[in-house]
Amino acid sequence: MKVYLVPIFVVALLSLSACGTTGSDRALSGAGIGAGTGAVVGAVTGMGVGTGALLGGAAGAAVGGLTDSDDIDLGRPAWR
Repeated sequence: MKVYLVPIFVVALLSLSACGTTGSDRALSGAGIGAGTGAVVGAVTGMGVGTGALLGGAAGAAVGGLTDSDDIDLGRPAWR
């Protein structure tokens, strides 16, 4: 169990949590990035990949939806 890696993944989740300019774009990209990051954290910590993906996706969607492009701006989403 590599619990010391959790802060690294949390920082990655927050720094990559959203791209796009509309709230829905940011929530969608945040959920995707959060789910991927959460799955990795869940696998590394022994929490479970599914649980990690679920929690990470929810956190990423929340961060993406609750911020605007003035807070965090990673540019235009890939699907646009």
